[in-house]
Amino acid sequence: MAHPKRKISKTRRDKRRTHYKASSQTIKVCPETGVAHLYHRAYEHDGKMYYKGKLISETKI
Repeated sequence: MAHPKRKISKTRRDKRRTHYKASSQTIKVCPETGVAHLYHRAYEHDGKMYYKGKLISETKI
């Protein structure tokens, strides 16, 4: 197996890792309800659950 000949410094290691960043989440506005929500997530509006602009379930109070 490959074995490092010398220790990699913290600076050199961190320079390599600068490109690994978390991207911000994409938010979409539903054309049906007008609610802003995360992509590929179900969301609630007026006591009803929606996914991809379609009604999934309705809670009865």
